[in-house]
Amino acid sequence: MERVRMLVVEPSEIAPVGRLGEWLGAAGAELDVVRAPEIPAPSALDEYDALVVMGGGMGALDDLDHPWLADVRALLSAAVSRQLPVLAICLGAQLLAAAAGGRVAPVKKGPEVGTLLVAKRDTAADDPLFGALPLTPDVLQFHNDEVVRLPPSAQLLASSPACENQAFRVGICAYALQFHVETTPDTVLDWAESMPEAASTARPGQLDPEHLERFHAELAETWEPVAERFVRLAATPLEQRRGTRALPMA
Repeated sequence: MERVRMLVVEPSEIAPVGRLGEWLGAAGAELDVVRAPEIPAPSALDEYDALVVMGGGMGALDDLDHPWLADVRALLSAAVSRQLPVLAICLGAQLLAAAAGGRVAPVKKGPEVGTLLVAKRDTAADDPLFGALPLTPDVLQFHNDEVVRLPPSAQLLASSPACENQAFRVGICAYALQFHVETTPDTVLDWAESMPEAASTARPGQLDPEHLERFHAELAETWEPVAERFVRLAATPLEQRRGTRALPMA
């Protein structure tokens, strides 16, 4: 497989691409990482095989305080129009939803925080990224907002009791994950320290260092193969992505 180039947008320094970047690189991707407010124009996508957008502490529509959010949404909209593979995490997922015609709002039940599970929907069974996942994969949750209405072209892939729209696909290859898979224990502990009100909603013990170490080892076993499949998707010609839900063998 030829090496693929991916543009990675980090809206905030507190939410780096982290282990996800390591997994993508190990699978054969070359990452160009940019951090807000330096957001490339949509025309920059001509040079890339995929787009990755990470999380951050701001809201997806907080344009007054962060005017560059409109640039990220424009980038995501262009990627969807081009049928370029997208992987959008947490805030990135909300930005993708907003860019494609969905709606984002605060979580009705309050922040969703902790080492939790999501449940695959039946529609994910033949999806290139989600099909091989366990029925209830482990994920790390740390968010105040959620996607309350999916974009018109979206396919729901996973849900949780607190937030229905945990993972979805827009079009044929733009993926949104409301949860985190890229974190390290230190990242989560930093979030808990800087956002104590949200962290207090986690169940007892879920943000303890020892628990986070064990949890992240299991997280890698589940989600590193998904990163590998995303690299393969990015390397697959557009005509083949349109014609089948299966990916070529590595």
